[in-house]
Amino acid sequence: MAQVKQPADKSHFILPDLGEGVHEAELIKWRVSAGDRVAEHQTLAEMETDKALVEVPSPWAGVVTELCGAEGDIINVGAVLVRYGEAETAGETAITPEPTQTTEAESPANEEREDAGTVVGSVNNDGAAPSALTRRRTEATEAPAEQARALATPAVRGIAKQLGVDINRVLGTGRGGRVTASDVERFAQHGATGEASSHQANTRVTVADIPEHSNPAAAPAVVGESTLPPVPVDPSGTTEVIPFRGVRRKIAEALDRSVKTAVHFTVVDEADITDLDRKRKEYSAITGRKLSFLPFVIRAVAHGLREHPALNAVVDEAKSEIHRKGNLNLGIAVDSDAGLMVPVLRNAEKLAIVEAAEGVARLAAGCRDRSIPREELTGSSFTISNVGSYGGRFATPVINHPEVAILAVGRGYEKVLAKDGRIYAGLSLPMSLSCDHRVVDGAEGARFLNTVKRLLEDPNALLG
Repeated sequence: MAQVKQPADKSHFILPDLGEGVHEAELIKWRVSAGDRVAEHQTLAEMETDKALVEVPSPWAGVVTELCGAEGDIINVGAVLVRYGEAETAGETAITPEPTQTTEAESPANEEREDAGTVVGSVNNDGAAPSALTRRRTEATEAPAEQARALATPAVRGIAKQLGVDINRVLGTGRGGRVTASDVERFAQHGATGEASSHQANTRVTVADIPEHSNPAAAPAVVGESTLPPVPVDPSGTTEVIPFRGVRRKIAEALDRSVKTAVHFTVVDEADITDLDRKRKEYSAITGRKLSFLPFVIRAVAHGLREHPALNAVVDEAKSEIHRKGNLNLGIAVDSDAGLMVPVLRNAEKLAIVEAAEGVARLAAGCRDRSIPREELTGSSFTISNVGSYGGRFATPVINHPEVAILAVGRGYEKVLAKDGRIYAGLSLPMSLSCDHRVVDGAEGARFLNTVKRLLEDPNALLG
């Protein structure tokens, strides 16, 4: 994405890139009003991107003369968010001239300065934006080839500071060269050579490698989007009208995209976790903390994906490519008051049982109090949905696009089981696996689920 530049005369503030790959944001709440005098870095508005709430601060001091949007509007990156009537520079207050449209004929003295990433993430969707808020080509241009200061969000800069990394030395792999959290972590682990090794860790497979996609001429034509008119709704009897916005809108967009692209199939099975239940209670007694079955399932999934890497992947629809991942960034579905959120437990394959439990608890708490940063809501390669925590055994989970598989874990229950010729009362754990049939064959999906089942039924192999 091209870097957004702000006007040198400070007459208006253009919505900057709020995060890696963000093209637009929903205006949730204004924190200022027209006529207010604002200080530099004072919060102007709260905006939501990919289920994460961010505070947008003013890049300079001045008087707000116009708020360019209403709460609930979708505003494009590069559109004017706020207009100022005056700005404070060098201790003086100057009245700015009436803002005019930027043109290519602008003199060098009025060249726009580049935004260096002023958005503060505090974390606590698709409809068309109004025409006044659509992005103007003249308001967003390509970034210069070299940057004196690394482009990164404050959250990523905080990670770099914690790890003792000079962020200006990190090669950014995000859009427009932006430094991501993964870039910082990779640099901290491997230094400047980490970038090359990271590319080798991911196996790059093209869709053409799949037999049914090997002949492009045989591919069916893409059907255009439906243009059917909306169905009218009878308002009689309605007790409450809830705007379809915020996290709920993002959930709808993600699910709609998934069902329109991925070819879902689901396979189900049950695991005898009678022995695992005893082992879980032993772990709880030793560690002094209550443990659910989820961290054990995470361990089994990590081992299973190592044996069946086809399921640990994402699809790049634009390039018709399948990207298999070398590590496991595991999405954990979390139910919150705002709606379903999927934070990412990074490098889950390296975590011990207690570490996985603590990681899930931290991510869930961040989702529920809306403090989780956007960086922890993106980048997963496989997702687990613990539907059993609320009841139910089996499900038909929808894949978390652009991933290719998701595992729903049901509620464990007692049942009569048979093993080695004996009958006993045991504990059974239902599991439902959905895969994208374009990428994962049915047999491979079943083999993966069988591997997870085998590990859950043999705690010594799982924890050894």
